[in-house]
Amino acid sequence: ALVETLGIGAHAVDRAKIEPGEFVLVIGTGPIGLSVIQFAKAAGAKVIALDISSHRLTFARERMGVEFIASAMESPLEAIQEFTQGDLPTVVFDATGSPDSMKSSFQYVAPGGRLVFVGLFIGEVSFYDPDFHRKEITLLATRNSTGADFERIIKLLESGEVDTGPWITHRAAAAEMPSMFPAWLEPHAGVIKAVVAF
Repeated sequence: ALVETLGIGAHAVDRAKIEPGEFVLVIGTGPIGLSVIQFAKAAGAKVIALDISSHRLTFARERMGVEFIASAMESPLEAIQEFTQGDLPTVVFDATGSPDSMKSSFQYVAPGGRLVFVGLFIGEVSFYDPDFHRKEITLLATRNSTGADFERIIKLLESGEVDTGPWITHRAAAAEMPSMFPAWLEPHAGVIKAVVAF
């Protein structure tokens, strides 16, 4: 059930061409952001997670082994620079699909770094061009995944190198799902991924 979700993260990380030891910031720790985290860690990155949800950040740290988390509700830029010892991440993934987040994501990219838009929305994104040019940022878009990604992920799941067990936080039988679904949409429900079992 999670192969397609993992494929999006795998493809995004492949597009970014992460080098081992790079600081990588993942903005948005929903299922797509978690899939980016999964493969960024596998590529040897030092991962930082940024989100507005304390529950999702805790999940990223405790269940995904993220080295450092930052709350978007506080002073994330200062926190990130403290973790990177005054620098900025060389790769930033925005997995939110929020135009405001995508616009602000440019500030987190180190000079010469890469910004990858994983989340998307129907609309326009604007940014301050002088900063974009001054920092010589490479902007990448990523969409879906490839057949090769699917084959690789299935092998990783079968070998146990990727464990999706922690991701599935809620389950329901098909008959129960209509009555349970509204509660899953509540922010306090803590849903990462819900699965309907037949």
